[in-house]
Amino acid sequence: MDTEITAAMAPDKDWWRGAVIYQIYPRSFQDSTGNGIGDLIGITQRIPYIASLGVDAIWISPFFTSPMKDFGYDVSNYCDVDPMFGTLDDFDALVAAAHDKGVKVMIDLVLSHTSDQHPWFRESRKDRDNAKADWYVWADPKPDGTPPNNWLSIFGGSGWQWDARREQYYLHNFLTSQPDLNFHSAQVQDALLDATRFWLERGVDGFRLDTINFYFADKMLRDNPALPPERRNDTIAPSVNPYNHQEHLFSKNQPENLAFLARFRALLDQYPAATCVGEVGDAQRGLELLGTYTAGETGVHMCYAFEFLSPDRLSAQGVVETMTRLEAAAPDGWACWAFSNHDVVRHATRWNLSPQALCGYTSMMGALRGSLCLYQGEELGLPEADVAFDDLQDPYGIEFWPEFKGRDGCRTPMVWELSNHNGGFSTGKAWLPVGQAHLTRSVAAQESDPCAPLHHYRRVLAFRRAHPALVKGTQTQTQAQGDVLQFQRSHEGQTIFCAFNMSDRPAVLQMPAGEWRAIGTELGGATADALGGVHLDQWQPCFALKR
Repeated sequence: MDTEITAAMAPDKDWWRGAVIYQIYPRSFQDSTGNGIGDLIGITQRIPYIASLGVDAIWISPFFTSPMKDFGYDVSNYCDVDPMFGTLDDFDALVAAAHDKGVKVMIDLVLSHTSDQHPWFRESRKDRDNAKADWYVWADPKPDGTPPNNWLSIFGGSGWQWDARREQYYLHNFLTSQPDLNFHSAQVQDALLDATRFWLERGVDGFRLDTINFYFADKMLRDNPALPPERRNDTIAPSVNPYNHQEHLFSKNQPENLAFLARFRALLDQYPAATCVGEVGDAQRGLELLGTYTAGETGVHMCYAFEFLSPDRLSAQGVVETMTRLEAAAPDGWACWAFSNHDVVRHATRWNLSPQALCGYTSMMGALRGSLCLYQGEELGLPEADVAFDDLQDPYGIEFWPEFKGRDGCRTPMVWELSNHNGGFSTGKAWLPVGQAHLTRSVAAQESDPCAPLHHYRRVLAFRRAHPALVKGTQTQTQAQGDVLQFQRSHEGQTIFCAFNMSDRPAVLQMPAGEWRAIGTELGGATADALGGVHLDQWQPCFALKR
């Protein structure tokens, strides 16, 4: 009996499998101080709202000490909270409040690089003989003084920056103020694992690992080959960025990464139910890397995929092709899907979605095999905000304006109410202007409208949670018939047929053989006639449970 009680009380180590994770961009979620910047106390104040959505966890983008050149993705202290976001005590209170509501907490670890203000880099750049001299990727220039190879930065220009102190170049895959750590150093790995342990001890339930495939660079620093124009795409970097002109064989995706991930996983396994999702940023090999990194018990639990963050509207055939490639590349892997995040144009705008289409995509996403990430405001159907050049904060957008307007349009403050010009986000001047078109879509406005996207998201997540096959089940018979996507999800004797009309034209389908009972009518799902025929209106789903 004691053994049974202990087993019942043990945490679910697989809670992440099929989980719904709500991403919070802390600068823009809720300001509790009136300084125009969101903070940890503000997040804590909104935990009841987050819990009301029915999500399993939150992922908080970086809040560590930082000079904020890349808004927290340039870390100068891995083990503290930047004062603009609060204190470690504020973080502890946030974790306690979330756990009290049954919501787990994941935080964003940026391990591939630090800020140039990090004490590690300040020491490393002093000379070539100090204790941390090899903690970053340093290299001598070519005989003519140019960078050691042709690697490029995602943020534009060379991936190398000259440093007069050492008379060497250092590698930066992002801003020049974000030098890349040298993962070939065991000391670097140990220091990063110590920082990870620090947060595990504070009660976090997992991590989102930023740019997981950038950890290692080729030891020989070989040139990347050119990428033929027909193989280029703009899912990782905008088309105007020359970064798309290379095949990044040597600047990332190195095989040594697997050994470090095994060390990272071994650390997580020391804590009950700790998990991680790795962000795989690669336009050509994303799903293949997902399969490699999530294989077995030594990799990350799941990988954050970019396939549904594309500028092109997702079609029924596109979903089939992605799932087919995933099955081939990662038969035992686990994907984490997202339509929007802090780096891409919000999908309501990116795909030019009507309210019906937005709900249709939400219903489809809720039925997919994998874990799901929702980005703050997505549940309100927020469009991309129009941010004027004079208001831009994002260095990426400033660099490539106007062909690429940067990421500020998806990072504007969350809208909670219509009572003031800041939508309830702050009593002061917001760090980015609130999208004025967002105000009528505020949480308060949608709470009183049963037809609003907010309620549809809640219904979708409740429907998903109520059916284990949709959370942890297999996905089979994935196919497209014209604009209709269909598949079956199965788990421990429960099988659910799912179909989605992914167009603005009516469609017809035939139920598969067998006895089925209609479910999901609360999501607007269609039901079959006596002969098994189903008439789908535009963007309408159909769900049925096998008897």
